[in-house]
Amino acid sequence: MKLKKVLATLLSAALLTTCFAGCGGSKDASSGSASAGDDENKLVIYCPHPLSFINPLVEEFEKESGIKVEVVAAGTGELLKRVESEKANPLADIFWGGSLSTMKPKANLFEPYKSANEEHVQDAFKNTEGSITRFTDIPSVIMVNTDLIGDIKVEGYEDLLNPALKGKIAMADPSKSSSSYEHLINMLYAMGNGDPDKGWDYVEKFCRNLDGKLLSGSSAVYKGVADGEYVVGCTFEEGGAKYVADGAPVKLVYMKEGVISKPDGIYIIKHAKHMENAKKFIDFITSKEAQTLITQKLHRRSVRDDVPAPAGLLEKSQIHIITDDEQVVNKDKKAWLDKFKDIFTSVQ
Repeated sequence: MKLKKVLATLLSAALLTTCFAGCGGSKDASSGSASAGDDENKLVIYCPHPLSFINPLVEEFEKESGIKVEVVAAGTGELLKRVESEKANPLADIFWGGSLSTMKPKANLFEPYKSANEEHVQDAFKNTEGSITRFTDIPSVIMVNTDLIGDIKVEGYEDLLNPALKGKIAMADPSKSSSSYEHLINMLYAMGNGDPDKGWDYVEKFCRNLDGKLLSGSSAVYKGVADGEYVVGCTFEEGGAKYVADGAPVKLVYMKEGVISKPDGIYIIKHAKHMENAKKFIDFITSKEAQTLITQKLHRRSVRDDVPAPAGLLEKSQIHIITDDEQVVNKDKKAWLDKFKDIFTSVQ
């Protein structure tokens, strides 16, 4: 048992090291991010986003600024643990990603900074906290493989209880994936008609239909559906939108019971070694040019008031948008994750 744990730890470390993204300039993977303070013309980013999303923006920033960027890609939970463990000696400058429900309780890890573009950010997405810059708006969606779905109707959460979908639903562990945690919140509020305590009956039925399958991260969900390993998946809009735009046999369903659409954020790590470069990146990512690139090429909704929604996606006015109670969500996060784990384990 001890040997298994050691091997797992070594494998995890090796995977994280190899996840240094090759964005502009050479990356010394063997040295990790420990060299973050060696070169002032540098920026180190921790990011749970897919590299296909990160790279175009990083490359554009490097081209504009002349700053060399290193990206460490891993799950939100794993990267947050790194930030916490490195508080005395930060090895990264920016944390890029993670839902607000996941990140707000960790706000003390991040530096107050408001971007130069704050006046153009929609009122709903202003940085009122000081350390939380919103950069995209992301609805939760159900992704459907149109080659596999047949005549099974999927219009919302209730349809995911269909016995024909048992074991064919892609869902990540909400303690490891912020997009899956957002789906858990969405389920509780949508299926509880606004009262999350009344949504747990649905969650139990949903867990039964997962048939013991819970994936390790967000990317495994949309890739699993697109590749035909699963018929449907609970994911975030951009995770599936790129496949739709590329002509893959998939479609996005906005749950008829209600969709929670939340921004995700980008944050400067407290006492970052490359503080000025980090501020430049925040200003870049919220600029009209970068936000236009995000909508036109990367299929995400902008937080700015002067950038329209991506082509081919529903206008928010056509989606049944519901809201959660942020204070309740933040207060109950651990309890909800524990309860989900207990339910998932007990129904197997």
